[in-house]
Amino acid sequence: MEVERLQELLERVRRGEVSVQEAMVQLRGFPYENLEFARLDTHRALRKGFPEVIFCPGKTNQQIIEIIRRIRANDGRVLAARATADVADAVQRVFPEAIYYAVARMIFLGQPTPRSGRGTVLVVSAGTADIPVAEEAAVTADILGSSVERLYDVGVAGIHRLFDQRDLLFAANVLIVVAGMEGALTSVVAGLVDRPVIGVPTSVGYGASFGGVAALLTMLNSCAPGVGVVNIDNGFGAGYLAHLINQ
Repeated sequence: MEVERLQELLERVRRGEVSVQEAMVQLRGFPYENLEFARLDTHRALRKGFPEVIFCPGKTNQQIIEIIRRIRANDGRVLAARATADVADAVQRVFPEAIYYAVARMIFLGQPTPRSGRGTVLVVSAGTADIPVAEEAAVTADILGSSVERLYDVGVAGIHRLFDQRDLLFAANVLIVVAGMEGALTSVVAGLVDRPVIGVPTSVGYGASFGGVAALLTMLNSCAPGVGVVNIDNGFGAGYLAHLINQ
């Protein structure tokens, strides 16, 4: 339940517009709601500022729709990650207002979050193949309320492409660097800027990249200070963390 909705409900109880019993009915799913196949954390928006985010893989379309329905009723805003086009089509048939970010594979319902934060989150990708994960990070940070800029396909194989955009790098408050193969771009960027850099290794690469493990180890072993690393392909986690840092 959003803070604003809870405050409004309590104010209505105080003014006598809603009885205590009626308020209890509205709060019956607090702090979680049991749907049998899922236990929705309806307390999360109060703790974290944003409701529980749905991870779509492994869930049926009907389960996803029901979870969306309940989160929508409690919080108004819904974000679903790793949604295929098939999932998005099923959701939009029930919720025509749902927005599908195809490249990021994310679904969002609700009102735009007011802009907040100390500055801009810059999402940088090493290659074009890394863009889906980069977009997951960018869309997440944007929906949470941060201002987001993008700088794509500036990997170390053509490092002049990165240096040509140094004004963007130096202006950002937080940077997310998404890279597969050997993952070297994160260290390069972190060696240039005086702001936090979040490395996102991707599973893009040939056999010896081991599905992103090589990039992950490179980022974890970075000698550049100010680097934090999330899990392989975890654009959502990077976007969420960048937004929190930006606050």
